Amino acid sequence: MGEKNRTAVVSKWIKTKVLLGSKEVRPFMLDTRKISKTDLKEMLKSYRMVYVKPENGTHGKGVIRAEQLENGDYSYQMETVKKTFGSYDPFYQSLQKLTGKRSYLIQKGIHLVKYRKRRFDIRVMVQRRPGGDWEATGLIGRVAHEGKIVTNYHSGGTPMDVKTLLGAHLNEKETAKVIQSLNKLGVTTAKHLHKKYPGFRHIGLDIGFDRTWTPWIIEVNTKPDPYIFNQLKDKSMYRKVMKFRQAWK
Repeated sequence: MGEKNRTAVVSKWIKTKVLLGSKEVRPFMLDTRKISKTDLKEMLKSYRMVYVKPENGTHGKGVIRAEQLENGDYSYQMETVKKTFGSYDPFYQSLQKLTGKRSYLIQKGIHLVKYRKRRFDIRVMVQRRPGGDWEATGLIGRVAHEGKIVTNYHSGGTPMDVKTLLGAHLNEKETAKVIQSLNKLGVTTAKHLHKKYPGFRHIGLDIGFDRTWTPWIIEVNTKPDPYIFNQLKDKSMYRKVMKFRQAWK
């Protein structure tokens, strides 16, 4: 299979660079850079909180939340372990021991809205019909395990109905508007990625909201797990996702 026909792109860095080429998608992309001592310090100064993540990681494994605290200290959290340092150099050295020689990225952190004190984001499943049209076929909320920084199901996150999560903050009309914007952003992203890699048939966008309800693309997964939708009580979304998948077989 040729470079452009591949059906999965693992590198978060490649996907980021491709999506930054879309003027429709770019406003929803978080500042992302390859890790370096200088860039991490600069991004912590600008944003106070960032996520350090493996370039090729999956299921939220190896993701680190790093912060510059108000008193000037630096801290990071991986899984449920948190460490704090009085200055930048020992903080960075400790981080380097965790990351080793693997390629890592730094991504601007957003303070995700919460449901019952637990962070959540939303997975948007976008699939292509055999005829060529892209459609947002599924939306599911992912609520982080208490005390953890990632929402992934494989890391103890809880799949939940999107309307329940949004309804804890927004009225019915506002919720419908947010869902519409998620579906639109999902299809726009899929179409742009598909121009570069026409082998794609489905993608999963992980989208987080800050307190202004801006949808931020945290990650784009080119091999999204369809079975997470089976965790919902209402199976209609799961049936639709699987129907699209089976249409290609």
